[in-house]
Amino acid sequence: MFESQGTLNEVMFPENNQRVVRQRNNDIRVIIGNPPYSAGQTSQNDGNQNLEYTELDKTIRNTYAKNSSASSVRNLYDSYIRAIRWASDRIKNKGIVCFVTNGSFIDSNNMDGLRKCLTDEFTSVYCFNLRGNQRTSGETSRQEGGKIFGSGSRAAIAITLLIKNPEKTGEHQLFYHDIGDYLSREEKLDKIKNFGSFTSINWDSLLPNDSQDWINQRDPEFDEFISLGDKKDKSNKTIFDEYSLGIATARDIWTYNFSRHSLIENMTEMIHFYNSQVEDFKIYSQGKTFSNVEARQKQVEVFINTDPKSISWSRGLKNDLGRLVNYEFNNDSVVKGMYRPYCKQWSYFNKHFNDMVYQIPKIFPNENLRNLVISVTGIGASKGFSALITDAIPNLHLHDTGQCFPLYTYEKPEPTDQTSLFLTETGYTKKENIPDTILSDFQTTYQDQTITKEDIFYYVYGILHSPEYKQRFAADLKKMLPRIPYAADFHSFSTAGRNLAQWHLNYENIEPYPLEEFKSELYLEDKDYRVSKMKFGVKNKAIDKTTIIYNSKITLSGIPLQAYEYIVNGKPALEWIMERYQLTRDKDSGITNNPNDWSDDPHYIIDLVKRIVRVSIESVKIVNSLPPLNER
Repeated sequence: MFESQGTLNEVMFPENNQRVVRQRNNDIRVIIGNPPYSAGQTSQNDGNQNLEYTELDKTIRNTYAKNSSASSVRNLYDSYIRAIRWASDRIKNKGIVCFVTNGSFIDSNNMDGLRKCLTDEFTSVYCFNLRGNQRTSGETSRQEGGKIFGSGSRAAIAITLLIKNPEKTGEHQLFYHDIGDYLSREEKLDKIKNFGSFTSINWDSLLPNDSQDWINQRDPEFDEFISLGDKKDKSNKTIFDEYSLGIATARDIWTYNFSRHSLIENMTEMIHFYNSQVEDFKIYSQGKTFSNVEARQKQVEVFINTDPKSISWSRGLKNDLGRLVNYEFNNDSVVKGMYRPYCKQWSYFNKHFNDMVYQIPKIFPNENLRNLVISVTGIGASKGFSALITDAIPNLHLHDTGQCFPLYTYEKPEPTDQTSLFLTETGYTKKENIPDTILSDFQTTYQDQTITKEDIFYYVYGILHSPEYKQRFAADLKKMLPRIPYAADFHSFSTAGRNLAQWHLNYENIEPYPLEEFKSELYLEDKDYRVSKMKFGVKNKAIDKTTIIYNSKITLSGIPLQAYEYIVNGKPALEWIMERYQLTRDKDSGITNNPNDWSDDPHYIIDLVKRIVRVSIESVKIVNSLPPLNER
């Protein structure tokens, strides 16, 4: 199968072209291999454009993509998926394919079309899940165990045996085996060796559901609840009219910093360099005629300076360069953003220098307009489900590919509409994001006309923290947006959600938890409270999480272990503070990000540690006191 831009035969049989020609002419019935897992270019600075396989990709569109319910099917064009499609076509109606591949297809939401086609096209599918997904964290990461290829891959690995037997009658069969939890790389390899043959494996027979889940199948009851949002079908009833991913800048190193001054300096320099590239390209392209936009952009790729110390390119910025668009630094774009849980940084919030801003400009149009958003773990995330409320512009990875549901949205009205006093003062109209129909439904269901939209907002926040909800519907929450039941006790969940929000929003101002401070000197100066990198203490040669070595002069102790039970975005909130509040220097750009620059208060970070301990303990208390759902 030869393509106009590269050939998958050359990927699968790279030794020489003569072998490619031979295998094309052979009647191949068995294909065994370890195809590459690459999804292609990851940085617009590397100039490594992704290859296209026109005919093969057309087949993927008509099979795997066509049968997928996912809104994004980009991952179906990963190299190993292309290899599976090629191999299935290559053996025609009879043969065997056995690949060692990335194992994400087993349970990924956007691989449902692939899973359906595998069980449709092959009479027997044997999937051996070797686990090892190191894109997870905490307990989940430990359960995944060692990486089969050592340091060579962070992805889960699977061995998949696919059989087409035209003589076999009856239903196609799917067999699955999970290698197990907490196994080291060596233990996994020993298991594989000891099996000797696929016939020695104790296979589980699986029956995919209507959603093409093989494992972690969804609970049908979840579908009966009300979805938080739905972009595909606006006619469906949802709790929120609008929602959005957090901003994806494609250049976080440049567009985020604890120091407002450093952020301004970095972005000013990058914009100046970009404008100089525009002027240079204008001179470079004089006298040149481009047949179309694509031809022009190819010249941009050849021309641009990709020095990471000067700029971080994105596709959008390259397109702007091709159109000779200049930009100026905008001081109004410098705002506070919630970069990670309980970690605010200064952000350059600007659609020209943020790769994707999604609907965030409607949620936070400027710093003077207050709003609240509930950020939740996104579909297909590698981390367990959680929710966090914030009043600052959220980053895409505040939660893993997190979706954000606001209390309000803001709209720019028509210039002739001067009927609103609010409009004349702010330039925006404020719109409640929970529709009247939802308010009416809640008031009717609970026979309580005093329920408000704000009560519903906090009820949602309370439900999303329910341990019962997160455990019962863990598989659903990994594959779908949250859906909200009518719990028996509305007001308990609403009050709990409101109380949780008070702790989570005001974390910078609450009374610090009284941890013990051990100081190496009797009197410390302000500079002695600066942090470089915090770490846990050690007791009896084991990590002691009751103690944090804040810096070389200060140690904090007496941390209740209960504080680590409050998990957000895959790890305890306190560990997010330890991870994010450290001095970093990006090796490519040379940009330094110093958490000590965030506040003029020299005690800010040490008090933040204490405050997050209190937030965590109070959150655990509230969560543990939540009533059962007993949904109606």
